[in-house]
Amino acid sequence: MRHNTEHDPGHVGYAPPAPGAAPSVGSDAPVGADVGMDEILKRETHSSRAVASIIAAILVAALCGYALLETAVRAFGQPPWLVDPQTAAEQVVSLPDGVPPLLLGVIGAVVVMAGLFFFLNAVLPGRRARHVLRDRRAAVVVDDEVIASALARRARVAANVSQEQVMVTVSRQQVQVSVRPTSGVPLSPDAVLAAVQDELRDMALSPSPEARITVASTGVVGA
Repeated sequence: MRHNTEHDPGHVGYAPPAPGAAPSVGSDAPVGADVGMDEILKRETHSSRAVASIIAAILVAALCGYALLETAVRAFGQPPWLVDPQTAAEQVVSLPDGVPPLLLGVIGAVVVMAGLFFFLNAVLPGRRARHVLRDRRAAVVVDDEVIASALARRARVAANVSQEQVMVTVSRQQVQVSVRPTSGVPLSPDAVLAAVQDELRDMALSPSPEARITVASTGVVGA
């Protein structure tokens, strides 16, 4: 996920945590606390799969419960509650006979979307748009949009432009800085890039993203 910002709320520091940051986790703890810290940081930087797991469990339990109910009803020689299992199996085998194409297409689309939802939840890493700021005493989890705001401020100062002329996109492995220069005012891309890289070094992000800068070919008219 990517975050774009043209705002400038201020510098991101280590203490106190910036808005959008999760509570810091101290490292002044007994031996073995690092393991617990890593687990907390992983939970804060990765999305939970609990919702998808609960939905899958409910669906499987409902299907198994219904199948058990129909089987028990059939064993006692009673009429089916909804659909006779043998009749349902025969209808599935005979598909698409007897089913309108539109209804069949809708059912197929729903099944595909549900399967894709559970498949992507299972295989994707599920990382949140956050980075970890570490030092010797604490670890702070900060939203990428907060990091982008701090980098936008540093780039704006280095480029000597207004905040509307700078846009920063932060992803897990890359920081993209886009600058629109002021017409008639020279701008050094290397100086802006060096300022952004220096800010990233001060933040000590984990994982550490690579900074890139793009300068628009057309400038804006200065006030």
